[in-house]
Amino acid sequence: MNDRAELSALASRLGLWLDEGAPETGLALFTDDAEARTLGGVAKGVKALIAQAQKNHKVPTQHFITNKLIELDGDRAVIQANLLVVFANEEGPRLLGERYELSAVRADDGWRISRVQVGRPVWEIANAA
Repeated sequence: MNDRAELSALASRLGLWLDEGAPETGLALFTDDAEARTLGGVAKGVKALIAQAQKNHKVPTQHFITNKLIELDGDRAVIQANLLVVFANEEGPRLLGERYELSAVRADDGWRISRVQVGRPVWEIANAA
């Protein structure tokens, strides 16, 4: 698999991990010193990042990460993408459209995410039922 395909798959695995919530999968996605800046706050270090994701995803979710633009620079890369998240709340689904910027580095075992930056929502629909 080439670098662009691996990086695209890495971003897709991030969404799947957020939906499934398995902590051990997160360990394989991120560098040890990864940082996340999201609506849920700032987390530094892979364990803090996993804890933040678990805290902010208490209801079932489905993440759609699309339109990935990948910039490669040797063993570093930046992935910009659209993010659509569906939160399955009891009151009805909440839909959220955002932009992701992921930084990644090449590790011995493949690409890993070193930074997650999520901007303010582009749009949001609460209780869309």
